[in-house]
Amino acid sequence: MGSSYQRKQNKAISNEIVWHDSAVTYTDRIALKQQKPVVLWFTGLSGSGKSTVANAVEMKLLQLGKHSYLLDGDNVRHGLNQDLGFSDTDRAENIRRIGEVAKLFVDSGSIVLTAFISPFISDRKQVRELVEDGQFLEVFVDTPLEICEQRDPKGLYKKARSGEIKHFTGIDSEYQAPVSAEIHLTTEGKSIDECAEHVIYTLEYLGYFDIEGEGA
Repeated sequence: MGSSYQRKQNKAISNEIVWHDSAVTYTDRIALKQQKPVVLWFTGLSGSGKSTVANAVEMKLLQLGKHSYLLDGDNVRHGLNQDLGFSDTDRAENIRRIGEVAKLFVDSGSIVLTAFISPFISDRKQVRELVEDGQFLEVFVDTPLEICEQRDPKGLYKKARSGEIKHFTGIDSEYQAPVSAEIHLTTEGKSIDECAEHVIYTLEYLGYFDIEGEGA
């Protein structure tokens, strides 16, 4: 957590920082893009299909002429979060940083998709609270642990079971499933396309498309 001196220094620095308003406003950006910005927060176990479904959703958004960007858990750890491990503390910081990045994308007028295990309810709640009401939709990619283990695309479950990997979600680290996700995808028996179509249908039903220039 750092020393008492460091915390005081950080607080002193933060007191000197003032938010700078851009000449181009949030309203200007969403009027231009003709969509309602939102964070689509894909959460689920490793191997559940989060990244695959999120990629399929983004492709459908592109085909619809929508402006989006996908933040993938592995990709972000190659750069922004390469200094973080997989302890509970580091996982929480990983999600906090992504939440702040997602908030900036929303301010840009974009639909931002995030594919992270994000195992803790409290961390996902913290991200939700960073943005306004209606700007965060939790997408629970609900795939049973046994199926995720059967897939094991990166061989991580095998390593976790053998003790080579510690703090692995679903094995020796807890996954707290969403209680009331806005979009609940039960993937068993469904194709990737069916799951992606369900997300797109929900976005359309909730009015995230076809704003018709009113800038709201």
